[in-house]
Amino acid sequence: MIKVGIVGGTGYTGVELLRLLAAHPDVELTAITSRKEDGLPVADMFPSLRGRVNLAFSAPDKADLTGCDVVFFATPHGVAMAQAPALLAAGVKVIDLAADFRLKDRAAFEKWYKIEHTAPDLIEEAVYGLPELNRDDIKKARLIANPGCYPTTMQLGFVPLLRAGLIEADSLIADAKSGVSGAGRKAEIGTLFSESSDNFKAYGVAGHRHTPETSAQLQRYTDQKIGLIFTPHLVPMIRGMHATLYARLTKDIDNASLQALFEEEYKDSAFVDVMPFGSHPETRSTRGSNMLRLALHRPEGTNTVVILVVQDNLVKGASGQAVQCMNLMFGLDETTGLQQIALLP
Repeated sequence: MIKVGIVGGTGYTGVELLRLLAAHPDVELTAITSRKEDGLPVADMFPSLRGRVNLAFSAPDKADLTGCDVVFFATPHGVAMAQAPALLAAGVKVIDLAADFRLKDRAAFEKWYKIEHTAPDLIEEAVYGLPELNRDDIKKARLIANPGCYPTTMQLGFVPLLRAGLIEADSLIADAKSGVSGAGRKAEIGTLFSESSDNFKAYGVAGHRHTPETSAQLQRYTDQKIGLIFTPHLVPMIRGMHATLYARLTKDIDNASLQALFEEEYKDSAFVDVMPFGSHPETRSTRGSNMLRLALHRPEGTNTVVILVVQDNLVKGASGQAVQCMNLMFGLDETTGLQQIALLP
């Protein structure tokens, strides 16, 4: 059994990790930390876990994280970089769901996240945890930088086209929407029910921290300079993400060949569903599951390809993807513990 610790188990990604790992056949939950909720039984905070998680939260200084095989950080940015060095030195593998190790450029990280990076020696070692693109490196890693939710949709949508040299890399557009849970489990005016319900708005239009992350990863697949316009939006639903991606084609290719390109790219990816050409994937078709669904469109009379991508921002966009990485790191089948079917209605 894999002994698992979770640092920061009271947020949405933390409870999602608990939901998935409590049912994982090869995992033993060992420690769940929370300074504020020290001593509180996990099931008292999250009744959905009654009878499945019998641990109590413990303060970080009381938890024996070095006795774990792997520790997940479901924490604000900056926490993992402070604690990861000691854990790695003790032989514990680390999966960070925040952004501490996503950017290889330390200056870019400090610019976008407004904090000093205190573990720069680990930045280069960290493996970007997008299994569909980095599967082999993840298997050998001891430190994983779990991708952002928006970047997951953008990369899985654009990479097949970039890899094939079929699109203009300097004019990519991503118009993406996320449910309110993407903002985290905190009291904030913008995410109050009366503010976010029956409302729709864009944010981060002038610049969003997921843009440099996505651009840097996309750059790995082309010699052209990446130019990405990314606009996120907040939609009045709890969970779910929809990204509409636009790219200009540089070569004459028919729709059947475009479809075949994506089907070939993801033929061995259990959690990427390439739907029939012209389909309209819905966010509810992925709710509660680790599945990402995408579909291609080609507006008539244009040289533009449109990729529609949906996922659950808390599962494939965060905790499910982290568990997927853990499975690979420990030699398990990638799908272990992640076969949940989406909830409908």
